[in-house]
Amino acid sequence: MHHIISIRDFERDEIDALITKAQKIQSLGSYKRTLSGKLVALLFFEPSTRTKMSFASALSRLGGDAITVDSVEGSSISKGETLADTIRVVSSYVDAIVLRHPKEGAARLASEFASVPVINAGDGAGQHPSQTLLDLYTIKENMPLDNIDVGLLGDLRYGRTAHSLSYALSNYDVRLHTIAPKGLEIPQWLSKELKDRGLDIIEHSSMDEIINELDVLYATRIQRERFPDSASYSRVAHSYRITPETLENVRKNLILLHPLPRAGEIDPGVDSLPYAKYFRQAENGIPIRMAMLEDVML
Repeated sequence: MHHIISIRDFERDEIDALITKAQKIQSLGSYKRTLSGKLVALLFFEPSTRTKMSFASALSRLGGDAITVDSVEGSSISKGETLADTIRVVSSYVDAIVLRHPKEGAARLASEFASVPVINAGDGAGQHPSQTLLDLYTIKENMPLDNIDVGLLGDLRYGRTAHSLSYALSNYDVRLHTIAPKGLEIPQWLSKELKDRGLDIIEHSSMDEIINELDVLYATRIQRERFPDSASYSRVAHSYRITPETLENVRKNLILLHPLPRAGEIDPGVDSLPYAKYFRQAENGIPIRMAMLEDVML
């Protein structure tokens, strides 16, 4: 049985194979109903729009069906049932489980009790492998994944998308530039691990000092829901903002990515510029998640 829990579980050739599979799926135009008769549980114990809808869309395009739980309040967990028991029971109803949970490590725990494949759709400040794969897919649409400069901007302490992407990039020949508000820098344990894997990491105190040397700028929002209190959030909220003026002297091939939702860090005036690829990035969630669903169920 094959689970997709963390990008850490993938070697470079496995990542490349999934991206290639997604490219083939997208190039078809019409889709084969390879998952006809398959039923997937979408267990989303944390709010989601793009991830949940794109998994549902991907499954439907492949001929499968979904049953859903949209919150803790809508499940027996609100009555005191453990996640382990929930997973045991749901496993008997479906062919696979897609899980989003606010606690880091929840997807790994679920995989230990599931009798069907589990796909991690985000667990707290931990991992978000499907987002990472579609991020890499979007980069590869525009340039090779080797010998590029990638900037990570924003909440690098709590941001699971930044954590997953940085680890995935350690499989490639990339120079990683980190730009974060004070207190939200990339965790030291992760930085050390990435450097031990050979990733070149350069820390910057401001976006202005590096943006004109980047091929990819990956911006993230400051995540209010990850902070212990509102005062801590207020100290760093609105620390940075990308405007058309910010991008005046950047490289012509620069692409600007964002996992969305945005919360003011990218001015809407940027949307019409050729650098803005974040809506295309969201669209790419469909072929990537189609490839992932096929990967665990076929």
